[in-house]
Amino acid sequence: MRVRVARELCVGAGQCERAAPEVFAQDNSGLSRAHVPVPRAEQWPAVHEAADLCPVGAVLVAADRAAADDPREPS
Repeated sequence: MRVRVARELCVGAGQCERAAPEVFAQDNSGLSRAHVPVPRAEQWPAVHEAADLCPVGAVLVAADRAAADDPREPS
């Protein structure tokens, strides 16, 4: 499984970084990014919490690749 932040949706609330600081970080623009796109097994509970806490749904979790009909994922 993979995780990423849809930067076009991100508002920089920082909930993902608070929930999983070893996976997410805010950059100089104040937007979050997943600096570990393929987290270790023990990190997934915090990653799912981060996705649940994101106020705009910018934390995206996908199986091996993005769903074809998800416009937020690049092809």
